[in-house]
Amino acid sequence: MTGNSFLLNLYPPYVLKMIRTWLCLFLISIIGPAPVLADPSAEPETSSLEDLNTERDSYVAFLQGEDEVPWLYEDSNIPVDRDWKFGRIDNGLRYAVRRNRVPPGQVSIRVRIDAGSLHENNDEQGYAHLLEHLVFRESKYFSTGEAILTWQRLGATFGHDTNASTSPTQTVYNIDLPNISPETLENSFMFLSGMIRDPVLNDNNVSAEVPIVLAEMRDQGGASQRVIEATLGTLFEGQLLSNRRPIGTEETLTAATGHSLEVFHKRWYRPENTVVIAVGDIDPVQAAILIEKYFSDWTLAEPLTAQPNFGDPTGPDRTEDKIPIGKLTVLVEPDMPRSLTYAIMRPWRQVPDTVAYNQGLMIQAIAQAIVNRRLENRAREGESFLFAQVLQEDISRSADVTLVSMAPLEDDWKLALSAVRSVISDALTAPPNQDEIDREVAEFESFFVSELEQKSVMAGVRLAENLVQAVDIRETVATPEVALSIFRDTIPRFNPLEIFAATKTLFDGEVVRGIYVTPSQSEASPQTFSLAMAAEVQPDANFRSTSRELTFGSLPPIGTAGEIKDRKLIGLADIEQIEFANGVSAILWSNKDEPGRVSVKVRFGAGYREFEAKDAPYLSLGEIALVPSGIGDLSENDLDQLLTGRKIELNFAIEEDVFSFEAQTRSADVEDQLYLFAAKLANPGWDPSPFLRAKAAAEIGYDSYSSSPAAVIARDLEFYLRNSDSRWITPGPDLLSTANPEGFEQVWDPILKKGPVEVLVFGDFDREAVLEKLKVTFGALQYRTPSSPEVQDRIPKFPSEDTPLQVTYHRGDRDQAAAVMAWPTGGGSAGLREARQLEILVEIFNNRLMEALRERLGASYSPQVISRWPANLPRGGTIVALAQLDPEDIPIFFTESQRIADDLIDTAVSDDELNRALLPLRELYTRAATSNMFWLMQLENASVDPTRIALARTLLEDYSQARPDFLQLLARKYLGPRSPLRLAVVPEGHAVTDTNLSEVGRSREFIGR
Repeated sequence: MTGNSFLLNLYPPYVLKMIRTWLCLFLISIIGPAPVLADPSAEPETSSLEDLNTERDSYVAFLQGEDEVPWLYEDSNIPVDRDWKFGRIDNGLRYAVRRNRVPPGQVSIRVRIDAGSLHENNDEQGYAHLLEHLVFRESKYFSTGEAILTWQRLGATFGHDTNASTSPTQTVYNIDLPNISPETLENSFMFLSGMIRDPVLNDNNVSAEVPIVLAEMRDQGGASQRVIEATLGTLFEGQLLSNRRPIGTEETLTAATGHSLEVFHKRWYRPENTVVIAVGDIDPVQAAILIEKYFSDWTLAEPLTAQPNFGDPTGPDRTEDKIPIGKLTVLVEPDMPRSLTYAIMRPWRQVPDTVAYNQGLMIQAIAQAIVNRRLENRAREGESFLFAQVLQEDISRSADVTLVSMAPLEDDWKLALSAVRSVISDALTAPPNQDEIDREVAEFESFFVSELEQKSVMAGVRLAENLVQAVDIRETVATPEVALSIFRDTIPRFNPLEIFAATKTLFDGEVVRGIYVTPSQSEASPQTFSLAMAAEVQPDANFRSTSRELTFGSLPPIGTAGEIKDRKLIGLADIEQIEFANGVSAILWSNKDEPGRVSVKVRFGAGYREFEAKDAPYLSLGEIALVPSGIGDLSENDLDQLLTGRKIELNFAIEEDVFSFEAQTRSADVEDQLYLFAAKLANPGWDPSPFLRAKAAAEIGYDSYSSSPAAVIARDLEFYLRNSDSRWITPGPDLLSTANPEGFEQVWDPILKKGPVEVLVFGDFDREAVLEKLKVTFGALQYRTPSSPEVQDRIPKFPSEDTPLQVTYHRGDRDQAAAVMAWPTGGGSAGLREARQLEILVEIFNNRLMEALRERLGASYSPQVISRWPANLPRGGTIVALAQLDPEDIPIFFTESQRIADDLIDTAVSDDELNRALLPLRELYTRAATSNMFWLMQLENASVDPTRIALARTLLEDYSQARPDFLQLLARKYLGPRSPLRLAVVPEGHAVTDTNLSEVGRSREFIGR
């Protein structure tokens, strides 16, 4: 039932950086991106494509009727989602179409080919992915290089709205088009049909595209990729998945020819292997007509090739009393943190997607969530492992796997393994209690209810992706009503005996395989790993979840209810601004455009400016440990218990100008959400355990920052852009060694009490009820001392113009490097309209750099140019161009980037080039502007800076209009006055200086000419 899949993502998404609780939410795939502000109940009289008259039905030969079982639901008793319309052409091609007006005017088209890297022969490795590239290079209706330009002219951004992906089991082409019209819809299907059916596969195109794929391969290399390859090779030994990376191998790619790609294309790109999906602000019958028009005459004389056998996991014969242990690998990677994974492998078999099947998966998901919560409870003790999780997953139709993963804290990995296994052993020894079960059931039910509430604002792009995934794993899609109904019908089965039986199923399998990644050569061997896996462990029941009677009603008040000093409409929609007597401001927008959903953000203090250089370790650890440190006498475990079954988030971020709490909550939970944010300011807790855990994570993970150029950029770029200001340093073990819980409290406690507070609440809520809650939460806070002028002015400067080339080093592959060029811009709300125009200029810069380094030279797979403009600070903006490439190509990057900057200064862009940048950017913001969170972000700081309100009114206008001459003036203003900062990240031992860069640059003067 994969539209709301109980097979996809049955595990809690644990993010190591956050070191938060295991949140076992059932991530069924009806989760969507930022929703839009559209009337969920209104049906416009016409869509953006006028409905044809009823005679049109006679032109649709293959649309399945209401009395037919749609092809997706064959062999299933899951109730059909009748909002989808399905068709199957007699050549075997299947399609699905659906009307969806979220966001208005957009259509999402997916073309899925049932062929990925597992469909390649040994000498074809990488062909499925290479073919994906070639489809965009030249085809029936596109000459070389025209596809990307054409989609841009239609308003689609390459890489965002126009893209493709190759996995082991499928290749998917994605087109998301804004502002759809009958003409653009028909052209889109025509273009796509030409790309899929008739790409131009000749030696010239292959020779041009292979270097781009090799650049992509280079970017993926390094220690982390070696871990992935070793893991797949270990877990799937003897199966195709063990050595079928979608990227392929250098040998097979460089040997590829137009003919060999043509053979692969004819074998797998067939109508029988193709599904076309269209969702959006369209008449679904008209979409069906167009699909049939451009795909129904697609036939091939060659017989259909059978799907390959992906193989089954095999291992030593099962012994009488225990699961046999198969291959165990020890991988030494000096820059990678310790990690240990073992997998219980079972053959994958397609199972009819029925109600009973999904109920079984739900029971198994509850069982898995209980074990994960127990493992998290043990991890919080800080004894032997940083985190651990159990994950059941069907992987690439190759195996049904239960993965057990952990991160040992020290070199005694055996202790960590034993601790994890002892928790699992307890789960296999005795049933859980009903309280544990009920807690997880409450979490899951809350999620299902929330998804049903937000059904009307489910984005079309998510619906399309859901269907793609359903087809890939051979399941159906279901409505939120059906998902919730099946879940509730299963509740009587959520009992100790059935959960216990499901737990045993999770850990039952044909063979066990495992991999241990360690930085130390002498720490482990396959033999010691095998002995540790075979060792007896005693069940440990000490980490079963216990309940503490906690309710929001029993929590202490923040203080005396505050008084409202001023209350007024700001003149934009019916958004209201509230001023409390204690200095707290609130901006409220109550609307029904996102049913059941509320966005909340609390801004306070001065952000990075509050810190001094010596505080750097506590700054970086604060984002991780501050919230888990508790509220008052409530620990992290208490907060977990309190929030059971609630959609309440406690996200914390440190921004350049401010600190912020942020949450996406439900209408029913928004008042308690506000209480918790206010309580964290009024009465923070200082439990040392989360701090110590965050510190351990930072220490363990620090060496991985040296493993690749991308990791070094993540570690150091902000530091260099801010003139080596140590507040932006990523602290290593030396700095972290002096950090302690007492120092953490001493730094953060006064910060939580300083600076103005602004609360923004946008969404579906009762305005007066929220206002009353604000009175007794934020309005009840003590008066907060403003940050000092010294703190307010603690803004880093951009490096001076005479700063030499900055060079830093990584310990990864010798053919990997990265380079950056950066120019200072500005900041402040007074320049926001100019900043928006600057984004258009930067989009043009980005397109040119992509064309030069990727399409023309094959030097970099995905160069980027980014503009950042801090709206609430008077300076600090930057334009940054960056790319990953071969060390020998660093001069090419600097030469090309400077050439493009100079040309933007010297010559006004053409109208066509401007529109190809402007249209996608304008449509991107037009779509985003239909969400509450978007407008919340636009009105941040409006209580202090009212100009933000006026600027919100001009936002779409600013992204809709631009003149070549004005963009040229911006280029002269920001790209011309001074030399940019240059940064190179190269392998250790690779010499890079200004002198040898200029020498290499002179030897390659032809570049860019």
